[in-house]
Amino acid sequence: MSAPTAPRKLRLLTGCTGAGKTAAALAWAERSGAEIVSCDALLFYRGMDIGTAKPSAEERARVPHHLIDVLPVDRPMDVGRYADLARAVVADIAERGKQAIVVGGSGFYLQSFRRPMTDGIERPPKVRSEVAERLRTEGMPGLRRELERLNPEGLGKLDTANPRRVAAALERCLASGLTLAELVRRFEAQPAPFAGWETDVMELVVPAGELERRIEERAWQMVKAGLLNEVRRLREQGLERNPTASRAIGYRESLAVLDGKAPENGLAAAIALSTRQLVKKQRTWFRTQLAGRRQITQAAEIG
Repeated sequence: MSAPTAPRKLRLLTGCTGAGKTAAALAWAERSGAEIVSCDALLFYRGMDIGTAKPSAEERARVPHHLIDVLPVDRPMDVGRYADLARAVVADIAERGKQAIVVGGSGFYLQSFRRPMTDGIERPPKVRSEVAERLRTEGMPGLRRELERLNPEGLGKLDTANPRRVAAALERCLASGLTLAELVRRFEAQPAPFAGWETDVMELVVPAGELERRIEERAWQMVKAGLLNEVRRLREQGLERNPTASRAIGYRESLAVLDGKAPENGLAAAIALSTRQLVKKQRTWFRTQLAGRRQITQAAEIG
């Protein structure tokens, strides 16, 4: 009787901005012959290099990296597309007999490895246009009336005061022919993305004082390396058509400087302040949303 096959292992490495995730993952991957899969909401975009502290060409030459520079800056990524790309990449790495380590601090994208994130319903442009026109002519009451007609079981936990959520709910119902309750049941019946895999979720942590020093240094280095010039180029390429990219730390502060709304000599300090605020939110998110994670302090603990 043959021995049972060992489960494949998926490593997820996260941590606050400035914790050193890139360096730790690179050190472990080099030593292990592994490949790195990015889970950072900004590394998808070509040209967003300085403000994201994107792994350098030299670092990417040392270890294969995936899902970096896959889109122009004016085309937003969404979690459904990311999940499909990431599953395909991780499966390909495993089929080649390699190990993968997923690296990034973007919690929403990180969760796509742990549970389904979308219901898979495609909303055709025609349906979106119809709903937008109804909102224009009938307002929110019109959308709610149509939703209630299509959902005799009720609207469940839908936030009916939120126009974006109401419009999206109506679009999904119209596109699928299903009620919201049926869509919820269908969503909850989906299998976990990596069912059958052993998943190791790690948070890289550093002492608060050291992280503060790194945040300040990183902000100054970005400005010194030419962040404003990078943002000028990206603006010409449509940066502001991508809300996720244009509102990201480093980019929104730079746009304010370029628009004369903030002083250039205060750019690094503004970036550092925004980063500290983000770190506070990240710590809360890791604590409340990443049950079962283990905290590590160095690459040797990745295992």
